Amino acid sequence: MTKYGQEDTRVRYPVDCLGWYEPGRPSGVYTIYPGGPISPLQVYCDMETDGGGWTVFQRRMDGTLNFYRPWDHYKKGFGNKKGEHWLGLENIIKLTNMIRSELRVDMEDFEGGKMNAQYVPFSVGPESLGYTLHLGSFINGGAGDSLTYSAGMKFSTFDHDQDASYDNCAKKYLGAFWYGDCHLANPNGVYMWGADHTLPGGGVEWYTFKGSNYSLKAISMKIRPSVLGTFKEVIKV
Repeated sequence: MTKYGQEDTRVRYPVDCLGWYEPGRPSGVYTIYPGGPISPLQVYCDMETDGGGWTVFQRRMDGTLNFYRPWDHYKKGFGNKKGEHWLGLENIIKLTNMIRSELRVDMEDFEGGKMNAQYVPFSVGPESLGYTLHLGSFINGGAGDSLTYSAGMKFSTFDHDQDASYDNCAKKYLGAFWYGDCHLANPNGVYMWGADHTLPGGGVEWYTFKGSNYSLKAISMKIRPSVLGTFKEVIKV
């Protein structure tokens, strides 16, 4: 109801998960509208971690999904939002270019250890510039900094090599990421069980947490406006 006693018929169109956040609201799949009311996008919202309101754009948790995929898949997105998925580079651009955003990377090893790393701000450039990764200050949540090495790098897949190496890093390490020469983080690598030297450097790795040749049990990358309460929703009257 409005203050005049009339029913408020306005429709809310949250542009990110923060727009859906309320205390006690569970994590899960929600519809957001970063491109406006005519462009709905389903995303997984983490409503519990560090105050909630996080929009997840990458999640590995059980190895049920193949992440060794071509450029077009990483551009548009793939997977099940309730499980393992990649939201899509074009969607990440929509979410990070309308407002200053922060990135949180949560990870877990097979021994039950849980750590994180945060970066403020975080954004991705347009496809015409290779989807370049832009990172600000690092905040250590115990995982160490394995991503700053990729700052300023373009995104690479096995069929679209834009890394800074003589090798094709995506092919060599069976993943897709902002590779330099080549990586300290490989969150989209092959899902393996912990310490494994079968595919050196090819696992789901975060070097400063578990070193090389240790594939993590779980990792998720998520974003949220770095100034809470700003640009939470679009309202259609």
